[in-house]
Amino acid sequence: MDLQTDYLGMRLKNPIVPSSSPLSHTVDGIKRLEDAGASAVVMYSLFEEQITSESFYLDYYLSHGTDSYAESRNYFPEMQTYNVGPDEYLDLISRAKEAVDIPIIGSLNGTSTGGWIDYAARIEEAGANALELNVYYVPTSTYLMGAEVEYIYTDILHDVKNTVEIPVAMKLSPNFSSIANMAQRLADGGVGGLVLFNRFYQPDLDLEKLEVVSRLVLSNSDELRLPLSWVGLLFGRVDVDFAITSGVHTYHDALKGLMAGAKVTMMASELLQNGINRIGEILEEMKRWMEDHEYSSVEQMIGRMSHKNVIETSAFERANYMKMLASYKSHKQTK
Repeated sequence: MDLQTDYLGMRLKNPIVPSSSPLSHTVDGIKRLEDAGASAVVMYSLFEEQITSESFYLDYYLSHGTDSYAESRNYFPEMQTYNVGPDEYLDLISRAKEAVDIPIIGSLNGTSTGGWIDYAARIEEAGANALELNVYYVPTSTYLMGAEVEYIYTDILHDVKNTVEIPVAMKLSPNFSSIANMAQRLADGGVGGLVLFNRFYQPDLDLEKLEVVSRLVLSNSDELRLPLSWVGLLFGRVDVDFAITSGVHTYHDALKGLMAGAKVTMMASELLQNGINRIGEILEEMKRWMEDHEYSSVEQMIGRMSHKNVIETSAFERANYMKMLASYKSHKQTK
């Protein structure tokens, strides 16, 4: 079975790529991912706040008033101790490139161009094969229009693309008013790949302590449906490489992502929960399924069940909403 796939101009040995997570915090961790079967690794993110915290002014505004009351100290983590600093991040990429044979994809997380431009270039110089831009932006201003939010994404892409020569992917939120138009605009701007979707982590409320708390909830396979739908809708319409990164836990999930039109399926939660050896297990299960269903290569599957290739295209559209509601009603009546 030929599991090879092309993503961001790179020929990968298979479509399983560990997404940005603590698993890539060390060279040893990256080597273990390669040994487990990963075809590439997306580095954990270098945050904009880590880059700009070296600035006196940001340091002043983050620390000013922190003695006013205890809770104010929890606004931000200590940026000098969160993961590693910017220089250590670049050194890690450089050492990882020497230690492994698979591609290394750098990751920048933020909301403005600022220090991104310099560090995008430095990540390229450190040896990264590609760069993933994770624009984690939650617009909270009641005066900020949707078009202004979209320009944040396109402006960042424009500035980074003018700085680096390596391929650039962008990790998108599902919250745009028109995802299809946003995808097309980014494609027109030169993005090499779109990663669907970013999981925004919402805070929780502690009713006993009356505090807002942060709780990390890992994904499950049910979350696959949203990116699966949009990759299926956009495949063949928007000329970029697609990656699915939410809800990939099993070989069925990975196969569904490929059938919808993704070039790679990215996972983190499954590996954090059940160990990195799951990569090899999933690949073996994929091979068996391909053999049973007479597929000789991954490339045969990509987009096979996308909107443009299925007979019942309404399954991707509004008509399916009414159909599902009707089927649920019929199911209840038969009981």
